[in-house]
Amino acid sequence: MPGKVSPDDLLTHVFERTGAAESDETVVQGPADGEDAAAIDWPDGEGTLVVSSDPISLAAEGVGELGVYVATNDVAVSGADPRWLTAVVLLPSADNGAADGDDTAGSTDSGRSLLEEISHDLDAAAREVGASIVGGHSEYVDQLERPLLSLTAMGATDRFVPTGGAAPGDAVILTKAAGIEGSAILAADFGDELDIDPEVRERAEAFLDEISVVSEARIVREYATAMHDPTEGGVAAGLLEVARASSVRLTVDRDAVPIREATATLCEAAGVDPLRIFGSGALLATVPADAVDDCLAALADAGLAAAEIGTVRDCDGSDPELGLDGESITDPIADDLYPLWERADSEA
Repeated sequence: MPGKVSPDDLLTHVFERTGAAESDETVVQGPADGEDAAAIDWPDGEGTLVVSSDPISLAAEGVGELGVYVATNDVAVSGADPRWLTAVVLLPSADNGAADGDDTAGSTDSGRSLLEEISHDLDAAAREVGASIVGGHSEYVDQLERPLLSLTAMGATDRFVPTGGAAPGDAVILTKAAGIEGSAILAADFGDELDIDPEVRERAEAFLDEISVVSEARIVREYATAMHDPTEGGVAAGLLEVARASSVRLTVDRDAVPIREATATLCEAAGVDPLRIFGSGALLATVPADAVDDCLAALADAGLAAAEIGTVRDCDGSDPELGLDGESITDPIADDLYPLWERADSEA
């Protein structure tokens, strides 16, 4: 099944193979389980550079916007303002039908249209978050059936906020709602197959405009001990990643997790869990108990919805875990959308 490489495989094959990072004193945060971004001290000691790379490989619509939002979210939830982006754009060639059946047009006619759409979306989203696209690469690939993007985002901060900073006694907060990105994907990629009202589908497709968490991260970073961008596997996976990175237990009440009506309708029709579908658009954070009210009030003043959904507890010698309505979750969580994509590909 597609999806993230398991934490165990990353630990065995990736995290211990980082070149000269082990002896480089400027590396504040390197590759680690659950961490959203790397952090590097400027050589002159003035602040910290935050860097994150993310691919967009399965979404069929709005890949340019998604690419910018997902990459810059990881920088934002690490306490930095996203400033620079590089974009690698791989496009399907005419041999995969991207030229609408016109073999003489080759990749030029079809690819130019697709490239124009993607580059327009990249530009608009980057302007929205205040980031400059400073480089990248583009290429046509015969083996691709849909575009593949990989973006690297960079920004600077005076206070790096890790995923692994949660401390016992902290409260867990979530901005906006669970399953925002997943809802938009369900509506765009599977809306024709689901028995839902067209108005619900239209509303969910518009969630794509809310994927960025840069605005709320700028507020929450003033209070947070940890921040995280829940992506693949949804809010549930994001919560578990915070627990693992921080070596703590997160206790969460499912009923306290905000879920929009359109999300609930789509998830019920598709037979998926709204807490286990792509979660970009929400920001997870842990905040000291005495700062929760101030943090939620600051978000409300900015017109941003947020809720307290749980607490951070000590593991008491046990493995880090997510306690969700009494269920103990310790193993990585697979996203519920992957089986839908696999079924669609097999039926194509």
